[in-house]
Amino acid sequence: MSNSSPLPAPPAFINTASFTQRIHAAQSHLEAAGFDALAVNAGNSLRYFTGVPWDATERLVTLVIPRKGTPVMVCPHFETGSLKACLKTETEIATWQEDENPALCAFAPYTAGTRIALDPDFTLGTVTAMRRARPDLVLEDDNGLISGMRACKSAEEIALISHAMAITLQVHKDARSFLKPGLLASEIRHFIDTRHRELGADNGSYFCAVQFGHATAYPHGIPDNQVLKENDLVLIDTGCRLDGYHSDITRTFAFGKPDPEQERIWTIEKEAQYAAFNAARIGVPCHEVDDAARAVLIRHGLGPDYTLPGLPHRTGHGIGLSIHEAPYLVRGNATPLKAGHCVSNEPMIVVPGQFGIRHEDHFYMTDDGPRWFTEPAHSFTAPFN
Repeated sequence: MSNSSPLPAPPAFINTASFTQRIHAAQSHLEAAGFDALAVNAGNSLRYFTGVPWDATERLVTLVIPRKGTPVMVCPHFETGSLKACLKTETEIATWQEDENPALCAFAPYTAGTRIALDPDFTLGTVTAMRRARPDLVLEDDNGLISGMRACKSAEEIALISHAMAITLQVHKDARSFLKPGLLASEIRHFIDTRHRELGADNGSYFCAVQFGHATAYPHGIPDNQVLKENDLVLIDTGCRLDGYHSDITRTFAFGKPDPEQERIWTIEKEAQYAAFNAARIGVPCHEVDDAARAVLIRHGLGPDYTLPGLPHRTGHGIGLSIHEAPYLVRGNATPLKAGHCVSNEPMIVVPGQFGIRHEDHFYMTDDGPRWFTEPAHSFTAPFN
């Protein structure tokens, strides 16, 4: 289907030793914060600690990590076999039947006054039910314990994200070659999904937005299966997962004859993207990266703030097992950048009712500064040159 160069072999997936190390690190954080245990909800944080890709539902599945000792996986009794088959680290198993209160099962070993940190991804309904079942326990927000751990990626995680990004960048290149007038956006999305699968992504595209012309002025598109026309502006935003870790890349380019105003905004967008990258240094507050991108736009008469024409949203988001996670490059976020932080760089410029330009690449922080996962787009007419 493509004349693309073969990608390198994918990196090793996260192994048992790494999951065990994460649990030990969480226990150290619990000790330092004075918590007795941490309850982790089903979802990406459960996968982070155990390797179990289990989405949250109305039935409680949680990992309870004590300050000392072996973690306990709590699940419906009838799910025991399926859950054990996914586990990649040592835990005990505690189960509850359909007519039993799962919170009583989850916290059975803990006595009155025990401080238990709760994953912020638990729903309000679940936390309310926990407190009703065990009013004697002190159930608190985890105070950033989980998000702080997940935000700083290991070399293994960075390698997985890097390979996922390489897959998606190649898919972008192939999609650009695939384009021709008359194609439906849905046909292009199908092509992109197929290429992601062929190149080894988990289950094809995790998401895919294909927008033409005026639809590019909407950051997340509009519900319309557009037809590609000669001289359209094209915006493609897509990504995949590899061992659960995300890629997420956007390219905006001219299909045919370039429009001078669109090209002018395209160039400003690239300048803002590089300004954000150059502002990222260890210890710099996240908001300063957002500030740097907006300063470029203001110099060119765009904005200020979230005023359009200009940048209607934050400059970037963290990426990992969740496509959007901490840290966020946004005004007011004083979180200092640390080695291992992986973030998007996408200071989109929207001209309302006309068009939008978004370059989206990601970088990760090292002790020596930021490094791109993928090099930014080359030019308006040849983004992959």
